[in-house]
Amino acid sequence: MSKRKLSRQQRWRIEKIQAERSRRAEQRDAKDSHKLAAGEYGPERPGRVIAHYGRTLDVQGDGSETSVRCHLRANLEGLVTGDRVIWRAAQDAEGNVVEGVVVARSERQNVLERPDARGQLKPVAANIDQILIVFAVEPAPHPNLIDRYLVAAEATGIAPVLVLNKIDLLPESGGELRALLARYEALGYPVVATTTAREAGLDDLLARLAGRTSVFVGQSGVGKSSLIDRLLPEESLRIGELSKDSRKGTHTTTTARLYRLPTADDAELIDSPGIREFGLIHLDEQQVAEGFIEFRDFLGRCRFRDCRHRQEPGCALLEAVERGDIHPERFASYRHIVDSLSET
Repeated sequence: MSKRKLSRQQRWRIEKIQAERSRRAEQRDAKDSHKLAAGEYGPERPGRVIAHYGRTLDVQGDGSETSVRCHLRANLEGLVTGDRVIWRAAQDAEGNVVEGVVVARSERQNVLERPDARGQLKPVAANIDQILIVFAVEPAPHPNLIDRYLVAAEATGIAPVLVLNKIDLLPESGGELRALLARYEALGYPVVATTTAREAGLDDLLARLAGRTSVFVGQSGVGKSSLIDRLLPEESLRIGELSKDSRKGTHTTTTARLYRLPTADDAELIDSPGIREFGLIHLDEQQVAEGFIEFRDFLGRCRFRDCRHRQEPGCALLEAVERGDIHPERFASYRHIVDSLSET
């Protein structure tokens, strides 16, 4: 579909709105600078971004249980949930912290990004120890979608963990899902099984969360919000119900937010907006191939340096598939992802 052309008046209105937003941001920054110079804000202190709302942030100070709504200095861009920052607080006459201003961002350990509809990378969260890829019996999981999440995780350098939710709906034999899990476990990926229908259904998940900052990703309807609702009993979360017709989930989370779990030691969890598909259009074919961890021993060993692993003679990947060193379904998933990049 071609982009709609804007008229001169429409472009003028858009530029006017953007200029007005920029002017207001500069006014807020000037106001904050005046308050800082006047000593209305206290000393600098470390904190963590709990949630992000445009030009304002919820920041939780180290050792504090409450968050403070903070303004963002105009020269600070791209902050996301999970960022460690330096901020200063303003207090009322009774000494209560009423607002704050973020003055600097600390160095990041990593950042999770995903491309938007235009293919531009958009940061989602920062300083993450593991990505929990949640899937469930319903809606039915697709191996190619799981592979997309794994490739994206490998590209960021953040350790992925597969979480199979709603195991109470599994048949006793386990069916195809058990075989699928076994395939990923054989590759070395951690797999955790969970359910909110049993008293001890989250024990393995809690053990995995302890001492780490985690982020949930996965299709809508796989139960991310339901899991977090059980992990955070004091938080009020909206849970989307599965459509009876499509058995697909509805999007319920609107912004990434960081929670500190009372049920696991030193555990933090970032709930990110539900997405049906994790785009990989920012990756090239080589990066996708490297995202399949069992390919790595064979990459660079093809007869031809420019081998694209299709039907070229002497292709090390194709030979590995024939020997059984690479599962044919994983290789087919790789080809599907690469082909989708070409289509995009």
